Amino acid sequence: MTDDKPPQLTPQLRDSLFRKRVLVLDGPLDDDNGTALATQLLALAADDARQDVALWIHSPGGSVPAMLAIRDVMRLVPCDVSTLALGLACSAGQFLLSAGAPGKRFALPHARILMHQGSAGIAGSAVEVELQADDLRHTRDTVLALIAEDTGQDAGRIFTDSLHDRWFTAEQAREYGFVDYVVEDFAQIVPRHAQQFGIGARS
Repeated sequence: MTDDKPPQLTPQLRDSLFRKRVLVLDGPLDDDNGTALATQLLALAADDARQDVALWIHSPGGSVPAMLAIRDVMRLVPCDVSTLALGLACSAGQFLLSAGAPGKRFALPHARILMHQGSAGIAGSAVEVELQADDLRHTRDTVLALIAEDTGQDAGRIFTDSLHDRWFTAEQAREYGFVDYVVEDFAQIVPRHAQQFGIGARS
């Protein structure tokens, strides 16, 4: 039996990007790669508290606890974390994209961004169902409030717009507040020293 899955980033390439302070979320976000991204971000911040870290995203979404943990770390570290939508930033990918440092959130011209509330199966006794529903409502309200904070949109609009899958082009994502810029020049996203290129320039 052959594995037809397209090749992912090799460990060597990931290490090369890591040394350039670039982290990549490629594919679904789960507890394993979520923990890896959070700890790598902490390690880079400890190594150099002043130079930016870039998070490049091509993801259909995934774990809510993992995305919340990564956002917490993004806010905790003293260095700015820039974000870039490579091709697809859905759900958790959208959440992390818009959580980047203000003025340092980017999308490639043909990237697509998806916002929705997501769903989860609920089962068990009536009491268990009620407890699960309360927890889901709390998580939903927390996530939507953070998206409102990051985009500058009214919380009520975020709630309404997220009830059903809502797709955004790169330019629409910029207008909505998910990103600050649609990439027009390589210098905007190339991982180089802060004083040389815009993605690393601190405001």
